[in-house]
Amino acid sequence: MDAGIDPTSGDLTGERIDSLANAIYLRLMIPLGSYWADATLGSLLYTLRREKDRPRVGRLAEQYARDALKPLLDDGRALAIEIAYEQLHDGWLRLVIEATQADGQARTFQHNVRVI
Repeated sequence: MDAGIDPTSGDLTGERIDSLANAIYLRLMIPLGSYWADATLGSLLYTLRREKDRPRVGRLAEQYARDALKPLLDDGRALAIEIAYEQLHDGWLRLVIEATQADGQARTFQHNVRVI
């Protein structure tokens, strides 16, 4: 069990969790290659902050998230991960991640990506 991280603020919530929420949050929020202990941890989603709100950016965000979360499948912590995106053209892109944990439980996570 891990200490929960609030995805909106990045602060600890004070509760214990047994889901992949922290692993997904950290893999999407940390810029790829910036963590000293593991250069493969993170994603390229941070590069989209300066992109215009175009349909190709949604597909790119989905691919970046897929690449960042692939290690969860490789090490067996997740059985399946499905990623979709919602683009409301309001300066935010929402990734909807459906992860099936190793224990068979399916959980849905949302991650917002800022675009111009």
